[in-house]
Amino acid sequence: MFASCFAIAILLGDLPGKWQGNVQLPDGQNVVVTYTINVDSDKITGVAETFGHSLKIEEGKISGNDFTFSITNDNNIVIPHTGKFYPEGDSVGMSMDYGGAKFHTTLKRVK
Repeated sequence: MFASCFAIAILLGDLPGKWQGNVQLPDGQNVVVTYTINVDSDKITGVAETFGHSLKIEEGKISGNDFTFSITNDNNIVIPHTGKFYPEGDSVGMSMDYGGAKFHTTLKRVK
């Protein structure tokens, strides 16, 4: 099962919060992914939600506008994430690697 699905304080001051986007799976299905991101200095924590599951953000690191973290799904599969925060567009570009399959989405802030 695919369960995927965020440092400069001034630039990343707006990154914390709730972000949402769609990921297209190989079968064409669009899946909504939601991330609740917290930033503390150069560390990211929070929760990723999809398919009705909440998964803890682990090993989160941030440098400038770029960040990485991973989540572990219910099948114990670690899913690395790489992201970039675009403050001027209030958006996040997010890439995921699910067992070698690459996925990408653009996240928008949930208001």
